[in-house]
Amino acid sequence: MFLTHLECTLCGLRHDWTRLQNLCTACQKPLFAIVDLAAASRTLTRDVLATRERSLWRYREVLPLPANAEPVSLGEGGTPLLRAKRFGENVDLWIKDESLNPTQSFKARGMAVAVSMAKHLGTTQLAAPSAGNAGGALAAYAARAGLEAHIFMPSDTPRANIVECRELGAHVTLIDGLITDCGAEIARRKDAEGWFDMSTLKEPYRVEGKKTLGYELAEQLSWRLPDVILYPTGGGTGLIGMWKAFDEMETLGWIDQKRPRMFSVQASGCAPIVRAFEAGEKTAPEFPNAHTVASGLRVPKAIGDFIMLKILRQSNGGAIAVDDEEMIRVTREVGSSEGLFVAPEGAACFAALKSLRTAGKIDNGDRVVIFNTGSGIKYLDCFE
Repeated sequence: MFLTHLECTLCGLRHDWTRLQNLCTACQKPLFAIVDLAAASRTLTRDVLATRERSLWRYREVLPLPANAEPVSLGEGGTPLLRAKRFGENVDLWIKDESLNPTQSFKARGMAVAVSMAKHLGTTQLAAPSAGNAGGALAAYAARAGLEAHIFMPSDTPRANIVECRELGAHVTLIDGLITDCGAEIARRKDAEGWFDMSTLKEPYRVEGKKTLGYELAEQLSWRLPDVILYPTGGGTGLIGMWKAFDEMETLGWIDQKRPRMFSVQASGCAPIVRAFEAGEKTAPEFPNAHTVASGLRVPKAIGDFIMLKILRQSNGGAIAVDDEEMIRVTREVGSSEGLFVAPEGAACFAALKSLRTAGKIDNGDRVVIFNTGSGIKYLDCFE
């Protein structure tokens, strides 16, 4: 294992990885896991990857779990990158379909690594707020690990997600409010209850699982990153994780300095990153009266907002909001043209592609990758 320490994303303070950590003890901002890439590169090479299993654990040297610890795994990662056949004429469009992960969403990646590390470091009870798919993933991986899961969900979370968590053995509490209210309840109770908080970016290892999106994407595109990435953004762990992966791969000598233009796609009813980006802000104030059928996008305040906004600007990308009606309409358009029943969050990216092309921000010939983060089957309530 080549993990050396944890480092604050804002103030740079080093933290010890050998004990359970949430946020930076100095400034209460997210921590990143720092890997000795020079040492990792002695056994992890691009050629070696071709001989390894088709899962995110193929990148084991750049993941935090010690070599002698068995991962908590359900076969996550290794999802297909599909060339779009009919949607988006005159654009070299690709779809990274994360619905084929265990629990049918990209959340499986982050929870696989985070639960593996939490178990290794000795916790027995995990807690997280969730508007849907993260809860299902935590419930599944906690069950696989033999740990307790306590999941707090808004009472209007899609029924499929609530049933999934309960049937996987998690303790589910429904809260009249938003995911931020669920997170506040966990913060209030976690010390007394003995829970370890697994909230988005409030522990350092979910982002490590999500960074494998970037490694896989580069590998599937023969180590040439796309011109544009459209990513549905709630808490933003995937966006942040991919950017971390790109920096790591450049250090490893696997890719060059060129980066995709990163676009954050949000719902019109909950678009804190879009507002902050357009206003030139470095952080994103809480979005009032947040509402959207895309439950994964209903995150009115993200702790990693300052990281996301920095990435969008560094990459010469942007942020765009899509209304719910357009998401639902485009879901059918994608389904009938590509054979994929995408989640509303993924559909938002397809709608955003149209708007960005009309606005001249994506050119003919650009290689574009859209992330479909989950399966539409989890959102049947939206289509009634």
